Amino acid sequence: MAKPTDLTPFRVTPGKKIRLKDYDTGWMQAEGLKELGKEQSKQKASAMLEQSLAELSNMQQLLYADDRYSLLIVFQAMDAAGKDGTIKHVMSGVNPQGCQVFSFKKPSAEELDHNFLWRFMKSLPERGRIGIFNRSYYEDVLVVKVHPELIQALPDQPIGPSFWQDRYQDINAFERHLQRNGTIVLKFFLNVSKKTQKKRFMERLERPEKNWKFSAADLAERAHWDDYMAAYEQAINATSTEYAPWHIIPADHKWVTRALVAEVIVSALRGLDLSFPKVNAEQLQLLATARAQLLDES
Repeated sequence: MAKPTDLTPFRVTPGKKIRLKDYDTGWMQAEGLKELGKEQSKQKASAMLEQSLAELSNMQQLLYADDRYSLLIVFQAMDAAGKDGTIKHVMSGVNPQGCQVFSFKKPSAEELDHNFLWRFMKSLPERGRIGIFNRSYYEDVLVVKVHPELIQALPDQPIGPSFWQDRYQDINAFERHLQRNGTIVLKFFLNVSKKTQKKRFMERLERPEKNWKFSAADLAERAHWDDYMAAYEQAINATSTEYAPWHIIPADHKWVTRALVAEVIVSALRGLDLSFPKVNAEQLQLLATARAQLLDES
């Protein structure tokens, strides 16, 4: 088995103030890849991903049998950063019965009449299962911060720094509650460059099989790039905690993104004291009786 990757450069240390411009969006940030050429790096990343997928498949079975923990994986990113593809590839070896993916879109009228966390609470994974949020409650401190006109109807309250600080505190409290009740929260910001986003948008426009992926709204949001980067920085700095850390994953090259995300997930599961349930003496006797009964069949 290959040596596990050092994931420290990608994990945001709680209390440390980060700047997204300090994070490489390419492939050389990953340990062991910098000294290699691009092609060798791709081969290594492919091997890393294959190994992680095999381990994740086994870990999922153990997670389900242990039945004490659940895993919530949160993906946030700018458009065209590769969230869908990452989910598809990283979870390709997982039993679909034990994994659910939720893609949250514009909230409904009913959802707007509840607190901003309500619609996400309904989709949390039960013990033994993996839940994936493709976009999440963080939209309410990202998109809504860039477009404050989208804020749901609230009692008179000025929309200023204290409003957003309160929301960060609400999110931290929510994630702390999840952690105390056995839900492991992993958060990924797929860090794509503006240049690569443009390239992927052009592919969607120029390749007929990808035309359906393009939305004029994506281009409109691109115009707010700097505002989004500021909102992401502030949210990550305020909500990366020991119990629910953020990971900033380079996303200009999909093969790096997928390998690193898979490694983070597997590493988190390795850190749990998962085990198959132990069978007591009475259950062993029942198993022996059932075995004897089957052997006696003609």
